[in-house]
Amino acid sequence: MEKATNILLAEDDINLGQLLQTFLKNKGFKVSLAQNGKIAFEKFNQGKYDFCIFDVMMPEMDGFTLAGEIREIDKHVPILFLTAKSMKEDKLQGFTLGADDYLTKPFEMAELLARITAILRRTENKSDNEQAEEISVGKLKYEPEFRLIHLKEGVKKLTTKENQLLQLLVKNQNEILDRNATLRAIWGDDNYFNGRSMDVYIAKLRKTLKEDPNIEIMNVHGKGFKLIVK
Repeated sequence: MEKATNILLAEDDINLGQLLQTFLKNKGFKVSLAQNGKIAFEKFNQGKYDFCIFDVMMPEMDGFTLAGEIREIDKHVPILFLTAKSMKEDKLQGFTLGADDYLTKPFEMAELLARITAILRRTENKSDNEQAEEISVGKLKYEPEFRLIHLKEGVKKLTTKENQLLQLLVKNQNEILDRNATLRAIWGDDNYFNGRSMDVYIAKLRKTLKEDPNIEIMNVHGKGFKLIVK
């Protein structure tokens, strides 16, 4: 008999939390419900979970902080954020923390199930000994977990902020990456000095990626950046 996927659900809305728990159990999942981030973190440390669903706005410990703490322990467990917010910087912050997906309230139960199923399908064949995910960016190979870009002259190790920027650019490929939202997601503040720092890192990424002439990080005046792969 196939083992049921064990889900850690953190949701401070009691009614919604119980509704989600019941729905997912009826779909064959095992679900542990926590009513705030602190309790969820304690549960994660005490058990073995295959999937996490975290509300962003929670007392004691918010979903982003919870995800950051869990990523220190387990870099691979899938995390899906639930939130009433739709602001772009919240989504960018979630992806920067290693979220696998993001669902804005209100949502249909069928959509939640579809998102969970899709994420599990992508991750179910991974094992502890499997190599980290390798992403193609044009003709270049990129390993975000290890901050590595494979170039003709060898492998280049990116800095933490270069890696965070490139991950967001790749996730938003051929779409505008909002400048201020990115600053808040990575630097925590969109002030002038952080903006100048980000411009330096963007320039470094352009220099790294120039090996493939079909890759371009374009400035979009007054808005942000766009990673274009032709």
